[in-house]
Amino acid sequence: MVSRRMVLGAGLGGLALVSAGGVWRVTRMPQTAYAPWSLDGQPPEDIRLDAFRHAILAPNPHNRQPWVIRLIGEDEAEISCDPAKRLPVTDPFDRQITIGFGTFLEVARIAASERGYVMEAELFPGGAAQPRLDEAVVARVKFAKVEGLESDHLYSAITQRRSNKEVYDPAKNVKDIQLETIVLDGGAFSADPEFVAQLRTQILKAIEIEMTTPGPHRESVDLMRIGYKQVDANPDGIDISGPMVEAGIVAGQIDRAQLADMNSQAFAIGLEQMRETYGSVPSLIWITTPGNGRADQIEAGRQYVRANLQATQLGLAMHPMSQSLQEYEEVSGAYREVHKLLGANGEERVQMLARVGYGPTIGPSPRWPLATHID
Repeated sequence: MVSRRMVLGAGLGGLALVSAGGVWRVTRMPQTAYAPWSLDGQPPEDIRLDAFRHAILAPNPHNRQPWVIRLIGEDEAEISCDPAKRLPVTDPFDRQITIGFGTFLEVARIAASERGYVMEAELFPGGAAQPRLDEAVVARVKFAKVEGLESDHLYSAITQRRSNKEVYDPAKNVKDIQLETIVLDGGAFSADPEFVAQLRTQILKAIEIEMTTPGPHRESVDLMRIGYKQVDANPDGIDISGPMVEAGIVAGQIDRAQLADMNSQAFAIGLEQMRETYGSVPSLIWITTPGNGRADQIEAGRQYVRANLQATQLGLAMHPMSQSLQEYEEVSGAYREVHKLLGANGEERVQMLARVGYGPTIGPSPRWPLATHID
């Protein structure tokens, strides 16, 4: 997956070329793309809107935010997929997109509990779409007030949660008790250096395959929002912004064509930086389900977002290492090795693999406003 680290090297070169008159431009940051993370003030009276304004902050693949919401009556809603937000190359069966619906539903449930509501969900009431999702309903949900309902302790972490794609501190180890807490709601973990090193090899192999295979690489580049103007105009996909990026744009050293060109300097710098990032793996957690049906994928999303929120409360960084779990042909070798290392047998499926460690403080990812998701 391409990230903002892919273009910082080129941006540094551009910064030196910016004139005094261009300083204001290169220091511009997105103005509206992060607004959905600000949930201060009076919440909406409609519990559904309150729950869903939290749910759109959930982690999801390539930040595609595929959720379409239809409000029904006074206490129900249907959630379905926007087919244009899928990832046909790296996620050919919409497994990862479905996991993103699991994270959405769980965050909505957590937020509803804070107001004393339970949220019941019926998954795929019309049948699970196979082999790909379509516009059919993924979940029909209903909210009900319950006196004395205990709120979910993870609620406070929703707006602080991040998918931290930076280099993690190699000098700070994550304790087993912290990892045990992170996977309380499902999953397994390891901080064993030898075992982590074996998985790191496959993780690095998979990210290099994704970045050097034309189809997967182009899918990522097409989803890049380069500079504050593009991020504000399309607050989804891969956010590439900040002073270094703006400097590279001004200097003509960063644009989509150069990032797509595997022979360019920007690509070479980015590939090396991605090796550094994906190589910083202090510890790992993973989520395995007994099968690979849509309900399994939804459950994996539920477990993952709870793990991410638990890590947030512990002051830990987390970042999915999904490349080795994808289903396109070129990555099949790493896929098999990761499943073998993690002991997934028969119909079992490793749905999520994520590194956990101590990383720098980062800001949130862009989000479309809730109103844009409501049909």
